[in-house]
Amino acid sequence: MGFLVTTLIFVVVGIIASLCTRICRNRGPSTNLFHQTLVITATVCCWMMWAIVYLAQMNPLIVPILSEGE
Repeated sequence: MGFLVTTLIFVVVGIIASLCTRICRNRGPSTNLFHQTLVITATVCCWMMWAIVYLAQMNPLIVPILSEGE
């Protein structure tokens, strides 16, 4: 449940940031495309970083092994 909700939050934030970029930074077709590309890339990269960290905590690769002396 938490994964889906947070993914939807990232999608909504990405859409809002894209709209704000489109409205506030209207300087020409090539510049607008560049700004949209930056916003979408940043949103996807932030989501991927969050998703990797979130999913890594569900099934950790390293399991602590206690020695018998401790």
